[in-house]
Amino acid sequence: MATGDDELALSPALLQEAAGRFGMLAATTRLHIVWVLAHGEQDVSSLAEQVDGTVAAVSQHLAKLKLAGLVRARREGRHQFYEVDDPSVAAIVREMVSHLRDPASGQGGEAATSGRARGLGA
Repeated sequence: MATGDDELALSPALLQEAAGRFGMLAATTRLHIVWVLAHGEQDVSSLAEQVDGTVAAVSQHLAKLKLAGLVRARREGRHQFYEVDDPSVAAIVREMVSHLRDPASGQGGEAATSGRARGLGA
């Protein structure tokens, strides 16, 4: 299947935006937060418990994710609930985790990939 030059062309602005979004997910805590939120909305306390972080640290990560447009919040009384803002981001995170978890994929699972990921600066 031949790929045309138009299909391969990416503008610098698009590349910058994609790199920024992937960069936001490069922090393990933020990736974990998005993973949890990909399965349903949560408040900060529940998120902190699930990602084994403090409420203050998770709140800071959520603020960054919100600024990047990856999560959104809604207020219900005194509680703020967060969810993934873009279903495509949730799908990408789920796909990557599924790919790394599946030893049958030929990638070797968590133990085999951890060294490779470290070598990439992750």
